[in-house]
Formats: sequence, C-alpha cells, structure tokens
Amino acid sequence: MVDSRTYAFEGTQPTVDDAAAVSREATLVGDVRIDAEASVWPGVVLRGDIGPVRVGEQAHIGDNATIHASTLADRVMIGHGAVLNEATVEEGTLIGFNATVNTESTVGAGSVVAAGTVIPDEYDIPPESFARGVPAEITPLEETGVDAEAIFEEFSSGEYTNLAGRHEELFD
Repeated sequence: MVDSRTYAFEGTQPTVDDAAAVSREATLVGDVRIDAEASVWPGVVLRGDIGPVRVGEQAHIGDNATIHASTLADRVMIGHGAVLNEATVEEGTLIGFNATVNTESTVGAGSVVAAGTVIPDEYDIPPESFARGVPAEITPLEETGVDAEAIFEEFSSGEYTNLAGRHEELFD
C-alpha cells in the first residue's frame, strides 16, 4: 500500500497484510499491524506510538474511529466514530457507534458494547456481556436476548468483507 497517510514513528512502519482492506483515507502511525481480511474504513486513525495497535483477522473498523495503542482480537467489529485508548477488545466483540473504551480497559470475548457507551478507565467487562450507558452498566448477554454471534455474522464476517471488496476506488 503506497499511501501518504501511513507514517513511521521512531523507525517503526505500519504493516498491512495483503489480504486486508485499508482505505486511502485512513491514517496509520507507527507500530500498527493489520491482519488478513480486516477492513479499515475512511477517517479511521490507528496510532501506535506509546504502544502498538493490533487489528486481528476479520476485524472491521468503521468510519472515523480512533484506535490508540490498543489490541483488537480476531473477528472484532468497531462501529463508526468509536474511540479506544490503550484498550483490549477480545475475539468476537462488537463495539457500537460512538462508544468510548478508556485506558487499560478490557472488553471480554463475545461481548456487545452499545452505541454511545462509555467504558471507564481500568474497567474489565466479562466475556459475553452487554454494556450500555454512561458510565457502562453490564448485563450478561444471556439475560438480554442479544445474539452477538448473529449480529457479527450478519454485518462483519460476510457483509463488511464483501462490501470492502466492492469499493475498488476506496481501498488499495
């Protein structure tokens, strides 16, 4: 990927798997790694300066999200406008539009964070939980009727990968 919005930081360049789709309108800085079949949409900022940014396989980061020094496991979906700062998001997790996941927080595998939710600093959300509100209130998914896997399958694993592939001019 040749891109004027990809920047080295202290000698470390971002790396992007050949099978990933990264918009020319995204900004990647420093220690950033994007794995296969991931997609990074327009306006996204991935900043790996004070710590690395890792984007796992089949992870999708929606328009205008900001990810700073954070780890996204495989099969993670980050909604438009979300902000993650020094956070960890485990496999199969969905982070809603404009949600904020603050410093040293972890979102457990298979969880759903509702749009607009704020996860406080140093907060750990257990696996298979539903988080919503400001600050976040946590409910086990089994008590909500929310099916994280169905949501992920509908929007992420198939639809977003296919959609990225259809945007010939948006992704290099």
